[in-house]
Amino acid sequence: MATEDEPPSQPDIAAMLTDQTSACKPAREAIAAGAEVRVLDRKVPQWMVAGIAATRLKRSLARGLQEIIGLDETVEILARHRGEQLRTGSIDAADRLWFFTLYFDATGTELLACSGVKRSRRPSTKVSFEPRPNA
Repeated sequence: MATEDEPPSQPDIAAMLTDQTSACKPAREAIAAGAEVRVLDRKVPQWMVAGIAATRLKRSLARGLQEIIGLDETVEILARHRGEQLRTGSIDAADRLWFFTLYFDATGTELLACSGVKRSRRPSTKVSFEPRPNA
């Protein structure tokens, strides 16, 4: 039994990633390879989450630059949950090449969908500031 001082246990996200979308298997593999997983505690309205996903899909298809997986399936799944509150989360691959977005029910106990995007280049984790030469 958990005490008040203990944080709530993190759900086993890898186990929750079954076959909701085509992004689930790569997301599970990313977790197994040491990805950073976050689940937000905040609930948001379905229309907001679905609108963001639909906009991402539309822009990604229009640009044709990013490799995306499961986003079209995610948009369809989220449309079936109108009027509900949802939670979101993310998986950031250890190599930083893939980023997955997770979509949960309001309790965070059921994973509804997962989508992923391959970044076009590896983001820099190093920030450097060089002083300007005196003029």
